[in-house]
Amino acid sequence: MAAKTGGAVQVHKNDTVKRTAMARNGSGREGKPIRLLSNHFAVKLSGIDAVFYQYSVSIKSDDDQVVEGKGIGRKVIDKMLQTYSSELAGKDFAYDGEKCLFTVGPLPQNNFEFTVIMEETSARAVGGSPGHESPGPGDKKRVKRSHLPKQFIVGISYAARIPLRSVALALQGSDSDHAQDALRVLDIVLRQQQAKRGCLLVRQSFFSDDSRNVVDLTGGVSGCRGLHSSFRTTMNGLSLNMDVSTTMIVTPGPVVNFLLTNQNVRDIRDIDWPKAKRMLKNLRVKATHNNMEFKIIGLSDQPCSRQTFPMKVRSGSSEGQTVDITVEEYFKSKQVFLEKPYLPCLDVGKPKRPNYLPIELANMISLQRYTKALSSQQRTTLVEKSRQKPQDRMRVVTDAVKSNRYDDDPIFSSCGIKIDSQLTRVEGRVLSAPMLVVGNSQDCVPFKGRWNYNNKKLFEPVRIERWAIVNFSARCDMSRISRELINCGRTKGIIIEGPYSLVDEDNQARRCAPIVRVERMFEKVKANLPGPPEFLLCVLPERKNCDIYGPWKKKNLHEMGIVTQCIVPTAKMNDQYFTNVLLKINAKLGGMNSKLALEHSRKIPVINKIPTIILGMDVSHGSPGRSDIPSIAAVVGSRCWPLISRYRASVRTQSPKVEMIDSLFKPLDNGKDDGIIRELLLDFYTTSQQRKPEQIIIFRDGVSESQFSQVLNLEVDQIIKAYQNMGQGPPPKITVIIAQKNHHTKLFQADAPDNVPAGTVVDSGIVHPKQYDFYMCAHAGPIGTSRPTHYHVLLDQIGFTADELQSLVLSLSYVYQRSTTAISVVAPICYAHLAAAQMSQFIKFEEFADTSSGSGVPSSSTAATVPELPRLHADVCSSMFFC
Repeated sequence: MAAKTGGAVQVHKNDTVKRTAMARNGSGREGKPIRLLSNHFAVKLSGIDAVFYQYSVSIKSDDDQVVEGKGIGRKVIDKMLQTYSSELAGKDFAYDGEKCLFTVGPLPQNNFEFTVIMEETSARAVGGSPGHESPGPGDKKRVKRSHLPKQFIVGISYAARIPLRSVALALQGSDSDHAQDALRVLDIVLRQQQAKRGCLLVRQSFFSDDSRNVVDLTGGVSGCRGLHSSFRTTMNGLSLNMDVSTTMIVTPGPVVNFLLTNQNVRDIRDIDWPKAKRMLKNLRVKATHNNMEFKIIGLSDQPCSRQTFPMKVRSGSSEGQTVDITVEEYFKSKQVFLEKPYLPCLDVGKPKRPNYLPIELANMISLQRYTKALSSQQRTTLVEKSRQKPQDRMRVVTDAVKSNRYDDDPIFSSCGIKIDSQLTRVEGRVLSAPMLVVGNSQDCVPFKGRWNYNNKKLFEPVRIERWAIVNFSARCDMSRISRELINCGRTKGIIIEGPYSLVDEDNQARRCAPIVRVERMFEKVKANLPGPPEFLLCVLPERKNCDIYGPWKKKNLHEMGIVTQCIVPTAKMNDQYFTNVLLKINAKLGGMNSKLALEHSRKIPVINKIPTIILGMDVSHGSPGRSDIPSIAAVVGSRCWPLISRYRASVRTQSPKVEMIDSLFKPLDNGKDDGIIRELLLDFYTTSQQRKPEQIIIFRDGVSESQFSQVLNLEVDQIIKAYQNMGQGPPPKITVIIAQKNHHTKLFQADAPDNVPAGTVVDSGIVHPKQYDFYMCAHAGPIGTSRPTHYHVLLDQIGFTADELQSLVLSLSYVYQRSTTAISVVAPICYAHLAAAQMSQFIKFEEFADTSSGSGVPSSSTAATVPELPRLHADVCSSMFFC
């Protein structure tokens, strides 16, 4: 039996419910029309009768070992095509570099096995460098064998048939099983073109080593600008989405220079070699003495002058004997004289067969991805150097489409694919900014997505009586900070009494561990205050990644139940600075800085009449390469209905790198629920005149299109179970909206060089041909090129019109209490992200601090069970502590 609710089909079978994403139910009409361009290029598809045939590929070496490397796989397949073209009927291939290749039309038979002979393709067995893996002097048998051609066995077997017509059906709005497969083949053709040009491929982006596209970020890391390209089905038809993309690469050059800059030391003697070993592992280098490429697996235990390896030495006609020789002596015998024999060697062999290469003879090869987390300074530099004005970005992508000559590809030609070289024209609308209300019920009209509190007071200012300033920074005038904060607060309506105490950290405490420093500071606070303060202002010594921040927040929010605001002294501590600090303090202490005029007059459509809770959901993961750090799931829920400006957060840990939230409903053995949703529903009930929400609006961040089904069927089910677990009553009506920032569609004004205006929305042309989605730029982009948020409506049982929903999304971009600008994505999602980030600090410096080995591998105890996150103290759990 099939029922239809809010556009999403529910199939009932054996009491299970399978929800699918709803279809579009119309477009919005409100707003001022605007002519736009988008970085989509129209694709004409004349050969829709073409059929792709997919074949599975296996590549084995002559010793029956499976070949895994992407680079060698492409070389082997290219050689196979040259050698056996007639057996393969002269077909052109699209090869993904791994285990799949595609042809237009079938090959002469379903299964092939070819022997492919390559010239030497691996540097690992080539001479010129000492060790078990390469020949020494007199080892002629070994030398001869190392230069023999390499033989591979390539197996090809038929796997599937993918009709290109499926794309045409998808464009018409039909459900087509093969449409995504066919688009994947087209994307693989694009990737193959770039691989042949020597580009670094990262998913659907490609990067060349053109120095004009590389920016030094210091620390041996560079930002590399490239291009993203992917085919998309849109309301206008098939399009090629081209965008500028950036990845991080290791700065090429001498390995010694890399280590000096990576560790920020001037002298080679100051290099931390255990740290260098971790950093260098798996990177590739080119030897300067023989031009061979190698992969680093480690470092030698001894410097070149003392590191030995066994080498056969032949004397006369006898077989000779094996002697131990140092790396330095070996290279001297080859007329290569080392200037720094006191340095260790790179091990470029295999785990049980080392092969030593002196560091001074090795250069980092170009276009190697750097996947570790960037420092705050590197991130700042990357953002500043990656910015492009809209006109520059338009020019880059248009030039790329023209210069790459995609139409010339034989596979595209045989499919009748032609790609337009002009940006797609799109009709958009600019929605009016919502009116805000500030202190004394004064109207505040945002202009270009911005407003300010000049000569205005906060809507609902708090009064601060018991508070203190604690100072972890040696360079801080606490008296001035106190005076200016009080004066600024007075002009904004916040009455701040003089602080009870200004508590300086003892000099000797600064040398202690962060947790000890925090404990000692609290002892001084207790000694200086007559009772627990309602608020503490904390002055930190550094802005980003301060190691005191996590322990300080945990002590206050988990143990003491005290609201705290951290600041860092800067040269620009002016009125604007203190106003921004006060916005956060006021929101954390329960005040409200501004609210929507519609909220104030209780006239928000749909929400005002029926109790409605708005949820913002996000999952924060550990930094790249840290698989031992649990992920943090955070959900914020609105409170004090019919307000949509106040929120409470609930946060839990879950398995590392898992995106779906598994603790929304968490039944215990006693039948009770300890999940996130119960906590938020109870809070809503107690703050909303004892009313249960009859409508739930869910904004979900951070999921890809392939995960939409899981959100609809796993997370929504948990929310319904949590609701039902709290008592009888009809189930709530649910609306689910995904917000995506990590996409590559950009919008440009057709008639102006500036970014699109705040409030720009597009729900036609470049949107999905069937599903309900739209793009919105709620914010004004003063620098760079604005990125719209892509909203997908997966379920709408509440029954919003397109205009009502877009108006709500825009309004929720104006209720972010920390700022005086419209933000790019709805506030509930930003709050969830902030809550997850702040709570993750609780564990960052304790259970999961970097070990001395720095392996990043979880211990068996860590991997088996995810540690519980410390819960918030009862005095702060309902506050907007994350603001």
